[in-house]
Amino acid sequence: MSSTTLAYRLGEPDTECRYPVIIGEDRVIGRAFRWHRNWLVQDSSGERNLGRPPKGEKGEVMAAAHLVQRYADGLITATRLVTATDEGQARVFGPAPFLHPRMPANDRNVEGALKAWAGLATHLWTPLAGFPGADNPWYLLCDLCGWAGPRYWSHLRGRNGQPPSAHRHPGCIGEDRVRERIAAYQK
Repeated sequence: MSSTTLAYRLGEPDTECRYPVIIGEDRVIGRAFRWHRNWLVQDSSGERNLGRPPKGEKGEVMAAAHLVQRYADGLITATRLVTATDEGQARVFGPAPFLHPRMPANDRNVEGALKAWAGLATHLWTPLAGFPGADNPWYLLCDLCGWAGPRYWSHLRGRNGQPPSAHRHPGCIGEDRVRERIAAYQK
């Protein structure tokens, strides 16, 4: 097995917060995603857990490099890039599932999900996928501007009885307008 430097880029995440690893114009060699601090990859041979990245290294870089090496070694194949529109994920119809499919339905997870869903409603976010836990990316819709993308519940829930940061995501309506529109900031 030799090391390669094949150029790649990460595409936009899907509603499961999996980033396609793209080579060339539109060839996907797999998907990389974070689950409970570990980075996992899915490719034509299945799914594997790569664990945590070395200190100082980004997980998505580690996962993408793993996929690039497997592709260069001929162990996996590439497929055509399928956009969110192609997958029917540009718009989610109906309510999102309560829990992410990887989350067991036990008392602790249900309690955490209930708190998270209530907190999202208070701060004008709509979940487009089931609750994945506080420290996993969760695909959400900003009810203030229509942006959709991954966010972490641990970053959105606030601390010590205070509301979360009014900076929601790049391109939102601005922190002053966020504070005006959400009652939790009025206290």
